[in-house]
Amino acid sequence: MKTVSRGPMLKFANLALLILFPIAWAAPLLRAGLLPFFGLDTISVLSGLQTLWQKDIFLAVVVSFLALFAPYLKVIGIALIQFDLASPKLKPALNLLGKLAMADVFLIAIYIVVAKGVGVGRLETGWGLYLFTACVGASFAISHLETKKAPQA
Repeated sequence: MKTVSRGPMLKFANLALLILFPIAWAAPLLRAGLLPFFGLDTISVLSGLQTLWQKDIFLAVVVSFLALFAPYLKVIGIALIQFDLASPKLKPALNLLGKLAMADVFLIAIYIVVAKGVGVGRLETGWGLYLFTACVGASFAISHLETKKAPQA
């Protein structure tokens, strides 16, 4: 029985993340409103970061790194390894970036739980939250599979 190599599929999936991550950053994560009778404001990763830059620059830098730079740098690093443009010795650093990138999904989940728990306003999840979570999860899976691959001769 002939087996199909996961290599090309992993490369394609990883490169797809270079397109999907920016879409997820601009997509609506949440729709929030203070009172049930008023419209809901749409919140995306980018709009949330814009607001955060006006309120708390230090936190904005940290969240920008976790939500934007860490996952994107990890995808680029894996692509460089996949196309033999970087050493596989880079994998431990990429794994660390991946762990940092997962932190933002947990932060968003905490915000949703807190906002819904307070019960003052309305909070609805948007399709961007699922896309963003899927991108982070796919990036995690790809890096895990790349780490498990035997070194090629």
